[in-house]
Amino acid sequence: MAIILLDRIVALVTTTRRVLTGREDVSRATWVAVIAALGVLIATAISVVGVLRTPEKLTPVTLDPPPPAEQVGGSPSGTPRAQARPAVTSPAAPASPPASASSVPPVVASSGRPTPTGATAEPTPAALGADFAITDNALLSYGATVTINNPGSVPAPQWTLVVTLPRESLGVSGVEGAQASRDGAVWTFVPDANTGQVPGNASVRVTFRVNGSLTGSAPKACTIDGAACSGLSN
Repeated sequence: MAIILLDRIVALVTTTRRVLTGREDVSRATWVAVIAALGVLIATAISVVGVLRTPEKLTPVTLDPPPPAEQVGGSPSGTPRAQARPAVTSPAAPASPPASASSVPPVVASSGRPTPTGATAEPTPAALGADFAITDNALLSYGATVTINNPGSVPAPQWTLVVTLPRESLGVSGVEGAQASRDGAVWTFVPDANTGQVPGNASVRVTFRVNGSLTGSAPKACTIDGAACSGLSN
């Protein structure tokens, strides 16, 4: 740029010189105009050269920031805006087909109560047995002993002994190992605090005294939990 300006100044000076030397009647005003023009050109050349040597002193030109991406598509008409490229979306994965009715296993209804995993049924106690015996005869009474046996290994938590006497006039006294109740000639014995449980392969004993007769007072029947006792004479 500086070379071009210097070349223009030299050409202008040469042309002015030719004009002035070809005319002798040039006025002072013309000379002043020519000199002023030369001064302006020289000053312009100097300024351009100085700017080219120190470009960092130029005032930076501020540019408008680029518009946001969401406003690119909505720019007003007449103002050129960069068009936003459409976002590349991956194809949606195909939905899995619904399971057909034939592929669903049928639900089988279970009957009965569910059995807990790892749970075992509690063992059942064996049926008890009883042995009746007359141990002491007196004038108007006799003593009786009933031995209740548990043949199994599991303890029996409860039992019921029923003794049927031949007459209602006969009474029972001195009961040990049980609690007695009466219904006519039928006497029912249930465990007390000491005989509430018959241990496995063991036995408990119930004793009492029958009063009121010299003869014919032996029990007519004896049962333990509904099973007949042994030891009664027919």
